[in-house]
Amino acid sequence: MTVKTIETGTTADAYLALLADRGVDCLFANAGTDFAPLIEALCKAEAMGWPAPKPVTVPHENVAVGMALGYYLRTGRPQLVMVHVNVGTANAVAGLLNAWRANIPVLFTAGRTPFSEEGGLTGKRTGEIHWPQEMRDQRAMVREIVKWDYELPNPEVLEAVLDRAINLAISEPKGPVYLTLPREVLAAPIANFAYSSPSRRAAPSPPHPDPAAIERAAELIARAERPLLVTSSAGRDETDVKKLAALAESFAIPVAQRKPRYMCLPTDHPMHLGFDPDSLLGEADVVIVAECDVPWIPGRKAPAPDAKVIHLGVDPIFASYPLRGFPCDLAITGVLGATLSQLTEALASRQAGARDCIEARRRRLAETRAAQRMRWAALLEKNRDAAPMHPAWVTHCINKVKGDDAILVKESPLAFEHLTLTRPGTFFNVGAAGALGWGLGTALGLKAAAPDKLVVCTVGDGAYMFGNPIPAHYVAKAEGLPILTVIFNNQMWGAVKRNTREVYPEGFAAGSSREPLTYFDAEMRFERAVEAAGGYGERVSDPAELPKAMERALEAVTTERRQALLNVICRGP
Repeated sequence: MTVKTIETGTTADAYLALLADRGVDCLFANAGTDFAPLIEALCKAEAMGWPAPKPVTVPHENVAVGMALGYYLRTGRPQLVMVHVNVGTANAVAGLLNAWRANIPVLFTAGRTPFSEEGGLTGKRTGEIHWPQEMRDQRAMVREIVKWDYELPNPEVLEAVLDRAINLAISEPKGPVYLTLPREVLAAPIANFAYSSPSRRAAPSPPHPDPAAIERAAELIARAERPLLVTSSAGRDETDVKKLAALAESFAIPVAQRKPRYMCLPTDHPMHLGFDPDSLLGEADVVIVAECDVPWIPGRKAPAPDAKVIHLGVDPIFASYPLRGFPCDLAITGVLGATLSQLTEALASRQAGARDCIEARRRRLAETRAAQRMRWAALLEKNRDAAPMHPAWVTHCINKVKGDDAILVKESPLAFEHLTLTRPGTFFNVGAAGALGWGLGTALGLKAAAPDKLVVCTVGDGAYMFGNPIPAHYVAKAEGLPILTVIFNNQMWGAVKRNTREVYPEGFAAGSSREPLTYFDAEMRFERAVEAAGGYGERVSDPAELPKAMERALEAVTTERRQALLNVICRGP
């Protein structure tokens, strides 16, 4: 450890130096009048050659949060977002909701209206807006959806406050934190400001499973004839993938993903049993719920009453969910990778006694998997020429051009069954709170962190509009982040229509040809939005033309280094 010193300057100067020292690469920001000391400090850092996060102008707060999510997902380092006092905070709430539920750390900050009306303090109120924007408790706007909130009171505690923010964000379960920064405090003079490099405040080690609980789980699994592992968030840590594969392979445990958020197991793995756990739940005698908040919908499908249910995760009971009543015979707290490895070791000593059962299960699952893949192939073949296009065909065409190494973002009706995913860290579906509009920003953040990778962002037409596309396309152009966006344009809120019919299967809406509040059937030429930012745009309605359109869009992105967008006309549910 060394001690670094800033001889003279402002709190903002020290803040930028600390952020850079702590591994923060980017400041994704939508600025306001509260930013004056920070902008001055950024200009000074550039002029003096001092380290500081790269400032990225993002013209909408939701896109800024999305970029922080994407950058973290690629690098594992939480990034800084700063917005304008309460109004900017309000615009960012949707993104924060997703970060909270997806357990993604974000250093989310906002200015605070200057607290002084007059006097000699630099940063005091200088405009009419500084009165109506003040709130008694600005941080209350997001208190329930962040792990910690605080207001920086003075420069003396800056290092402790920033280190605490980072440590709380990256400790399990991870999540966003919120820090407000008064203008007067950022502008306050400092002299001989000293800080430790690296930090003397280490983050806590991740939780590891109780060995006794591991033994109990292993005994239940070893005795099972039809175990099943259900997950949505395995693969958040890329090292989970090999560990899950080892467990599934050694003991012939089928893995079914429910609304997967990450690539948890290669789709060509013999124990990958698709994306519909419901089809396997009824016959399972032990269900392993691994980092999955909603393993089934109780009113629709559930395990047998006598099936044993084991929950695994850093927070296996999802303590922040007000109501979550799934059966649980055993809950094991721990990071998933360590838990899976220890389970595999514990099962190894029991493998010999269960060998015949394991091999019989392996043969049965191979037959089940083969039949499943045949159904998927038949569905694709049946809808290859359908117009409007079937999501299976659109997904198939994306799959053909993306390659194994591309990064795929899903905020669309993408059909999982027609994707080939073999590498960890190549698939993200992190709108965990259902706050639409995260996809475009997240794709840009991923591209910023991995400029040499192809990033394909798939969105529905509704998600595209929620995603603040003009700001997103602006950032893509300004920062040189060419991504390929594919809009699954079904001209409706598919989830709203589907859920209305589920609640009222024999109702008036079920018999309607056009339910109110569910359709976007005024034609929108979304492809022209990307053209305004110098990108390549194309509308595709003929399924036979889609493969060639994909190639043209890919050429624009990879060779011309321009962003591209395909507006693909699809069928809805």
